[in-house]
Order: sequence, then structure tokens, then C-alpha cells
Amino acid sequence: MGEKVRLTGKEKSELWFEGVVTVVLLLMLNFALFVLLKELVDLSQQLQDSIWSVKNVLTFGQDKQHLWSWRSVFMVAMAVLDVIVVYWRLIHRYRQIQMRHVIRELHYIADGHLDHRIQFSVNTDLQKVINSINALVDSTVNSMEEERRIESSKDELITNVSHDIRTPLTSIIGYLGLIEDKQYKSDEELVKYTHTAYLKAKQMKVLVEDLFEYTKVRQTTTPLNPVKFDMLAMLEQLAASFELEGQKHHLRFVVSGRPNPLMMEADTEKLGRVFNNLIANALKYGKGAHHIFLTAEAVGSEVVIKVQNDGEQIPNDSLSKLFDRFYRVEGSRNQETGGTGLGLAIAQSIVTLHGGYIYADSTPELTSFVIHLPRTLGQTLKPDQKIKNE
Repeated sequence: MGEKVRLTGKEKSELWFEGVVTVVLLLMLNFALFVLLKELVDLSQQLQDSIWSVKNVLTFGQDKQHLWSWRSVFMVAMAVLDVIVVYWRLIHRYRQIQMRHVIRELHYIADGHLDHRIQFSVNTDLQKVINSINALVDSTVNSMEEERRIESSKDELITNVSHDIRTPLTSIIGYLGLIEDKQYKSDEELVKYTHTAYLKAKQMKVLVEDLFEYTKVRQTTTPLNPVKFDMLAMLEQLAASFELEGQKHHLRFVVSGRPNPLMMEADTEKLGRVFNNLIANALKYGKGAHHIFLTAEAVGSEVVIKVQNDGEQIPNDSLSKLFDRFYRVEGSRNQETGGTGLGLAIAQSIVTLHGGYIYADSTPELTSFVIHLPRTLGQTLKPDQKIKNE
């Protein structure tokens, strides 16, 4: 609750002067009206008779006391009216002073003091204006902070993209330069240089494609092509498509869920990209894992899908950063594992487009990526408070 408006000495004098002037003017007006009314009564016998008739009718008490004379009634009535007028004038002037204080505070904020808020507490509609001003300043500050955050994010994105493109591009230019200058000793060495440049070019192509996909799914206007499908059947197909890759890593896929079939509505093409990214991450970074578990369960109006592996635990300080662009748990900028650092960010954006959310959890036994999706598009799920705090 804010404090009352504190009046300065000058403003108190202003109120006092306003009261005195109003009282003097009212007394002069009362006197003038009294004189005019007295002259009118003295000159009109009919008016005098009417006043006497009223007094005879309006009596009170056992002794039939008459009302006071018309002069007394007039003075009492005028005194009451004067008090009302003086009170109204003083309140009106006080509110004008309050408005001046608010305008002064508003000018102070407009001069760049955006951390300042108007703390006055008044009992008039002016309080609504003050609350609206404070809300507007809060909204403006939040918008400015969001704009700065977006600009910073863009700068970071440009820096990271430049770094990740420059590394393979330098290698490509270097090897092609060697070939251009014929600085190779044999055809085998020429093939080696060409093959290395080709691999680096493919690496750049993957980065550019991931970057394009990321910027596309980050837009809230990105259209979805929803279809009804069986989520368990989709997970079975994904497990089958990665079976050979899993065998190379000595991994076995386990698919389970309920009910069966588990029907829902989503853009299967985009969701496929999500699961492909999560499974590819499990294959690349799930060191020591023997299983990849794909599970789906209907919980009320949502579906909870988990992609889990029993490999090496992800450090706790990395869990909250996994979905940041270009973040890699190994903490290096090299791309020996073939990752661009955009896969999980793309997955998160696609899940958000569907009105859901995704988070990671890791224990010595299991590393889990948990996706919550609405069974029908058009709903927006909110993460549990526990998940927000993790």
C-alpha cells in the first residue's frame, strides 16, 4: 500500500487560502441574499402572510411552539450550504494537488528513471490512473528487457554460427588450397585431401540445415499439419529404423506404453524430428548404455513420452543447459561426434509448437528425456512447479 500524498508548506498555504477566500465569498453572497430577501418580504404583505401561515401550521411540542423566524431558518440553511461548498472546494483543490504530484512523478519516470514507481495511495479514480501508469511502466521495462535479451540472443547465435562454420570452412579452404597448388605427393594423398574437404562440406551442410530448421520452428506462426495416429506404433517404427545403428553400439530398443493403441493428434513429421534427435543423442552420448527405452502413457488429456537410456549420467549442472542452442555436454566446440548443438533446441521448439513441454532428468541408473504433449492440438500444457524449479 502506498503512502498518502505529503503536502508541502506552500501547498498547505494554498489550501488554507482557498478555504478563506471561499468562506469570504460565501459570506458576502449570504449577506447579499439576506438583504434582498428581507427587502422582498418587507415589501410584500402577501409573502408575510404566507410565512405566518406556514409558521402556524408547523408547530412542535406540547406547547405548540412555532418554528424560528424565517431569518433563523435562512441562516441555518445557508450555513449548511456554505459548509458543503467549502468542503467541496477544498477536496477539489486537494485532488488537483494530488494530480500535480502524480504528473511530477510521471515526468520523473519519463526522464529515464524506469526503476521508479508512483507509490501514492488515494481514494479516488486517480488511484486507477496511478495503478495503470505503474503497470504500463512495468510492461515497458519488461519489453525493453525482452528486446535486450533477444538482441543478445541474436548476437550469441551469430557468434556461434560463425564459429561453427568457420572451423570446417577453414579446413575446406586449406585442403582445396593444397590441391589447387598441387601440393600432394600421390593420387592417394589427393583423394585423402578431397575426401576430407568433402566431409567438412557435409558438416557445414548439416549445420546450415539444422540452423534453418531451428529458425523455422522457433516462429510461433509455423504451420502444423495435424493427423490422428497411434503413438506406440510410431515408437515401434522409430525403434525399427534405428535397430542397425543400435546394434553397432550394442544397444537394444525396448518399446512399451498404454493404452494400446494410444491415439493422439499431432504433426507426425515434426514429432519424428524430435524423436530422431533424442534417439540420435542417446546413441552418440549414452556411453556405456545397453538399452534405449521408448515409453508412452496417456495421463488424462495429455500423453507423456519418455526416451531413456541406461548409460552414463549427465552432470546436474548441465541438465538445465541441454536445450540451449549450441550447448554440448562435453563442453568443447569440436564436432567429432557430428553434433551441431541445435538438435535439442529444435526438439524443444517443436514440442512447444504442439502446446507441450520437454525436460531432462538423469540418475546413475537412467537418463530420461520426458515429453508432455496434449492428446488434441489446441491445448497448452503448463510444466509442474517441481519441473520449473529443477
